[in-house]
Amino acid sequence: MWHIAKRELYDNLNSLRFALTTVLLLGLMLTNAIVHLREHPKRIQNYHNAIAGYQNRLASHAEDSLYKLAEQGPGYLYKKPSALRFCAEGGETFLPSNAEGGFLRWGKGPPLEESFWILGYPSATPDLHNVRPNVTKVDWGFITGYVLSLIALLFTFDAISYEREQGTLRLMFANSIPRHTVLIGKFLGALISINIPFTLAVLVNLLVISTSGDVHLSAEAWGRLGLIFFITLLYISLFLALGLLVSARVQRSAVSLVILLLVWVTFVVFMPSTLVSIAGRSTPPTSTLGFYERSDQLAEELEREYHTLRYDSDKSWTQILQVAGEYVTKDAAAQERLHEERLKQRISQVRRARAITQISPVTIFQHLLESFAGTGFERHLQFLENVKSYARQYREFITDTDQADPESLHIFGVREGMSQKPVSPEAIPKFEDKLSLSKDFNTAAIELLLLALFVVVLLSGAYLTFVRVEV
Repeated sequence: MWHIAKRELYDNLNSLRFALTTVLLLGLMLTNAIVHLREHPKRIQNYHNAIAGYQNRLASHAEDSLYKLAEQGPGYLYKKPSALRFCAEGGETFLPSNAEGGFLRWGKGPPLEESFWILGYPSATPDLHNVRPNVTKVDWGFITGYVLSLIALLFTFDAISYEREQGTLRLMFANSIPRHTVLIGKFLGALISINIPFTLAVLVNLLVISTSGDVHLSAEAWGRLGLIFFITLLYISLFLALGLLVSARVQRSAVSLVILLLVWVTFVVFMPSTLVSIAGRSTPPTSTLGFYERSDQLAEELEREYHTLRYDSDKSWTQILQVAGEYVTKDAAAQERLHEERLKQRISQVRRARAITQISPVTIFQHLLESFAGTGFERHLQFLENVKSYARQYREFITDTDQADPESLHIFGVREGMSQKPVSPEAIPKFEDKLSLSKDFNTAAIELLLLALFVVVLLSGAYLTFVRVEV
C-alpha cells in the first residue's frame, strides 16, 4: 500500500499540475493574508470606537439618575469582529454588527409617561443572503471549497483509467496485490500530493498574518485553525474519493475528466445557487410594513385598555403613578415580544433554507468553516444570545439598584416612581461578546458527520466499483 502511495506521490511531484497547484495556492493564500491585514485593523478600530461610545453613553445616563439609565437603556450592543475572518467571510456583510439595546418606540413626554427602552434588532437581521456560499472574497472557504476541490479531481481523474489504458493495471494485479490496497494507496498518494502545497500555502498565510502586530491570534484561535485544517482535509478527501470512483468506472481518462468536471459544476457551482432560489421561494421574507402595522395595532389596543384608568381624577398620585408605570412596562413588553417574534421567524427561515442547501457538499463545508472561524449565521446567533443574556442582567441591575433606594416608590417605568439618584458607571454591567468553542462544536456536529458520511459513501462506492472492474 505504501509503495503504491509513494509511487503515486512521486508521479504527482514530477508533474506540471503539482507545480501549478503550488503556485496557485501560494498566490491565493498570500492575497488572502494581505487583504485581511488591510481590512481587519479597520474593523477592530471601528469596534473599539463603538465600544467607547457605548461606555460614554452609559456613563452619562448613570450620572443623571437610575431612571435615566433604565429609560434610555444600554444603547447599541456591538458584535466583536472575528480574528479568523480570513478563513470564512460568512456573509458578514449581510449580517448586522449590532443589536439595538435602547430602542425607543414612542414618547408621551413628561411628567409621567415617557418612552421606555426595549431590546430591538436592526432591520438587516439574518436573511437568505447568507445561505449561499460566498464567492466574492478570497478566503479559505473559497480557496478550498472551489479551487482545491477542482484540483483534487484533476489529481485523481486518471488514477485508475490511465493505468488501464497503459496496461500497467493488469501487470499490477498479476502480482496478487489486493484491489483495496491499490485503491487506498492511490487515495493516500493523491491526498499527500495535494496536502503538501496546501499546507505550505497555509503556513505562509499564517506566517504573514501572525507576524503582523495588527492581528492577534489567541490559543483558542489556533485551536480553531486546527479544526478548520482537519475539516479541509475531510472535504478534499470527498473529491479525491469521487475522482477515484469515476476513474474506476470509465475506460478512458478523457471521459473521466469530462464527467468529473460536469459533476463539479453541478454540485459546487450550480446546485448551491439553485437550492438558494428554491429556499427563497419556499420561505418568503417578512413584510416590514406588516411588522410596523402590527406594532401600531398593539399600541392602540393598549391605549384603549388604559385610557380611562390613566385619566381617572379620583385616583391618588401614587395610584396614577402605578397605572402609568404599568402602562409603560406593558407597552415595552408587548413591543419587545413583537421584535422577538419577528427575529425568530427570520431565523427559522434561514434554518429551513440552510437545511435545503445541505445537499451540496460545498455548502456544508462553508457552514463548518463559518462555525469555527466565528463568522456567519451561527456566530450571529451566539451574538444574539449574548445580547439577550446581557439585557436580563442589565434589567436585574436596574431593579436591584432601585430596590436598594429607600426614597424610591419602586414603580418601574415612570420617572416619579423610580430612584433619581446617580449611579456609579463602574457598577453597571458591561456587555461582552464572547464565543464558545463547545457551542460551535455542538452546532457543527451534524454537518461534520454529514460531510464524513459523504466521504465514506464515495470511498465505498469507489471500492465496490474497483473490485468489479475488468482490467
